[in-house]
Amino acid sequence: MGVGPHDERFMAAAIRLSRWHTGLTSTNPSVGCLIVRDGVIVGRGVTALGGRPHAEPQALADAAELARGATAYVTLEPCSHHGKTPPCAEALIAYGVARVVIAVTDPDPRVSGRGIALLRAAGIEVDAGLLEEEGRRALAGYLTRQTKNRPYVTLKLAISADGMIGREGGGQVAITGPAARAQVHSLRAETDAILVGIGTAIADDPLLTVRTPGLESQSPIRTVLDPALELPLTSKLVNSARDVPVIVVARPEMDEARAEPLRSAGVEILPCDPYHPEVLLPALASRGISSLLVEGGAKTARLFLDAGLVDRIQLYQGPGTIGEGGIESPLQKTDMPSGFAHRGTFIFGEDRLDEYEREL
Repeated sequence: MGVGPHDERFMAAAIRLSRWHTGLTSTNPSVGCLIVRDGVIVGRGVTALGGRPHAEPQALADAAELARGATAYVTLEPCSHHGKTPPCAEALIAYGVARVVIAVTDPDPRVSGRGIALLRAAGIEVDAGLLEEEGRRALAGYLTRQTKNRPYVTLKLAISADGMIGREGGGQVAITGPAARAQVHSLRAETDAILVGIGTAIADDPLLTVRTPGLESQSPIRTVLDPALELPLTSKLVNSARDVPVIVVARPEMDEARAEPLRSAGVEILPCDPYHPEVLLPALASRGISSLLVEGGAKTARLFLDAGLVDRIQLYQGPGTIGEGGIESPLQKTDMPSGFAHRGTFIFGEDRLDEYEREL
């Protein structure tokens, strides 16, 4: 039969659907599935909050008897193994789907290629690799954790017109306007964890939650690189640790007298050298963290850049200047590291966002 333009249209819609629950499906990826019969969408599903049920059984149940002889568009290869739920490939077979179109083959060794083989053995036509690049970008966190044993890392920087990200001893400095800040909160809402250094945590006393109305429950795990356990017990992070998790990354040879009050406040202390991200990131992945947003400050940004462990860069530029006493940005548009492709420019009021991404 082959792949046609209508297939691309439906797969693009399935990828958009998959993004509804990005960052909200625990260790499972957020997958989109559409069931299409005679050019009409008759069933749709996206991985449920928390990771179950998967997208395919929801879309099949939505389509009911109309699934027989239909085409399923799914952004990730249907699973073939018995876990906490039956295999999605078996569900597609049971409902009598005639054809399955897949964007991305699953790198999970329990699945990789087996889901496709199971479908083909049942006489179902399978086309794989449609809009694969777009599908991989939508599944970036899951794919990075599966193939590299670490979260997908986004570095976000807001830079003034004179190339600064803040002011020495000045606490938080508003570089971008409300529209850009709202966009950052949307990014936080679809990210598993957010990370800052102890300098930023002390100077700015940030909350690092999502404050967009309706999305507050989607706040990421707050993570602080704090080798000597200097995070104040009076900080907003510590005082909210029982509501939204906080992980403090401290040297293994930590001062227990400092550690105990933090633990008593609900803070998790992760013994791991904060300045070796190649060790820290797998430790976070082992906790089910698939995506990490690095928000500050300059030293922390440079740490991840120098280690070559940044996958995406979001560079916001505001119109104002900071001037004397400014903290220079570790990165400008003119000195982007090699291997990053410019993905687009977006305008939010007076602010500009340039996004760069490594190939997955």
